[in-house]
Amino acid sequence: MSWNVIHDGDGSASRIVLKEHTGSTAEVLFLGGQVVSWKNERREELLFRSNKILWKPPKAFRGGIPISFPQFGTFGSLERHGFARNRVWLLDDSPSPLPAANSQSTVDLILKSTEEDLKIWPHRFEVRLRISLSAGKLTLIPRVRNIDNKPFSFTFSLRNYLSVSDIRFALLVR
Repeated sequence: MSWNVIHDGDGSASRIVLKEHTGSTAEVLFLGGQVVSWKNERREELLFRSNKILWKPPKAFRGGIPISFPQFGTFGSLERHGFARNRVWLLDDSPSPLPAANSQSTVDLILKSTEEDLKIWPHRFEVRLRISLSAGKLTLIPRVRNIDNKPFSFTFSLRNYLSVSDIRFALLVR
């Protein structure tokens, strides 16, 4: 079980690829901390990825599992779904001691407030995201930490776009 960092030319599509011995994989963009691919051991894509919309960073990728923080939808004064999905996340060099089995391929990402963020949302924060792949199962564990001296409210979402073989099936289960 392992993961590799893949850099592109300008950094806008740099990503981490998690792999496990069964053949399952997951790809995570540093931009937005977004999982954009999750394949089972038969190499079948389990997440929807739009091929009709051109992806133009720094705009969010359409599909996968986007992150909304500190606001979901239009439930606040920020841009739709907040700004975390349009920020570059970093590898977390001091991850918290969450349980991790030896059979997992795990990576930890972190997003910290910047001076730019403080201009539009005046709260200091850290968002940590643990992404694990084990026995074909994808697990995301987010944690939000207030590092300010005053309380704040926020909304957070992991919104998954699952791939289906027949859209009629997806419409039936809504």
